[in-house]
Amino acid sequence: MENVLVYNAKVMAKGQITLPKDILEALGVQAGYRVTFIRKDDHVIMMNSAVYAMKTLQTAMAGEAEKAGLYSDDDVVKMIMDMRTEETE
Repeated sequence: MENVLVYNAKVMAKGQITLPKDILEALGVQAGYRVTFIRKDDHVIMMNSAVYAMKTLQTAMAGEAEKAGLYSDDDVVKMIMDMRTEETE
């Protein structure tokens, strides 16, 4: 079953809210970190910005390894070794 946390927060005059400690911990954020808000219809998702950036990159890169002929860790190692050999020639 999915781990669901539900909290209410009061919006202050400047649009600020205080995030509950459990939410901060669940997102892996602390003071100074950035968060990303994603609005879809009447829902808003808040994510750790670093996690969001990684997920976006993973989505954009999906299938690229296969296009490059990389199907295993050994394929990646071979590609790197080939590139290093080309650099020294």
